[in-house]
Amino acid sequence: MTQQLRIRGAAIFLLAAGAIAAGDLPYAGKWKMNQAKSDFKGTTMTYSQTATGEMEYNADGLSYKFKTDGKEYPAVFGMTATWKQIDPVTFETVDKMNGKVISTDTTKISADGKSMTVESKGTKPNGESFDDTVAFQRVSGGPGMAGKWKTAQVKVGSPGVMEFSAAGSDGLTLTLSDYQATCTAKFDGKDYPATGPQVPPGFTLAIRKTGARSFEMIEKDHGKDLYKVEYTVSADGKTLTEIGGATATNEKIKVVYDRQ
Repeated sequence: MTQQLRIRGAAIFLLAAGAIAAGDLPYAGKWKMNQAKSDFKGTTMTYSQTATGEMEYNADGLSYKFKTDGKEYPAVFGMTATWKQIDPVTFETVDKMNGKVISTDTTKISADGKSMTVESKGTKPNGESFDDTVAFQRVSGGPGMAGKWKTAQVKVGSPGVMEFSAAGSDGLTLTLSDYQATCTAKFDGKDYPATGPQVPPGFTLAIRKTGARSFEMIEKDHGKDLYKVEYTVSADGKTLTEIGGATATNEKIKVVYDRQ
């Protein structure tokens, strides 16, 4: 996901996590996110009440409607979301893809209504469990969940390791073993399909070089731009820095990866 680490919506798309310039072997290898050096603050999401009594979720230019009645509702990327209210300030959400649970989220709103946490638990396709938490601060709106929320802190319980290898004379293969996701693409700006049990049909990546040690990646859904990021490898080859975000907003994150 880009590895844009989003608890809901695009959370599963960590493919946009780094790449190598084919033929430049020092770039090849494994990378792991350094949470202490990364900055996810500033991204926002909004919950609003519709005229028909539903809630509507919006983030990164993506949206879906639901009720907290324990029924399944179509969500983003072909997933479904089942919301249930546990008490006045606690909600449980079960996200599924192709009928299979991919995460169970617990949303808690503080007593003063100014902050909210979303804890997401589940099992990755490789069998490894995850437990991630995002803390938000209210920007506007209320009471309850309704309103605009800004990311304050992200904690990833088990960051995955990303591996990249040269593919041909001007391409690369990106692999996330824990999500069993992969994509082979060329640096020609064209769309190449990504595959994996949690990657929906029509999801592609497009990459192009932007400098001797940098490149741009665009994630797309059926040809529509979703996320645009640029990666820069440090001069000593030990770190990879990602800066970018959703194309529908001006919100950006910074993610730093260490070579393993």
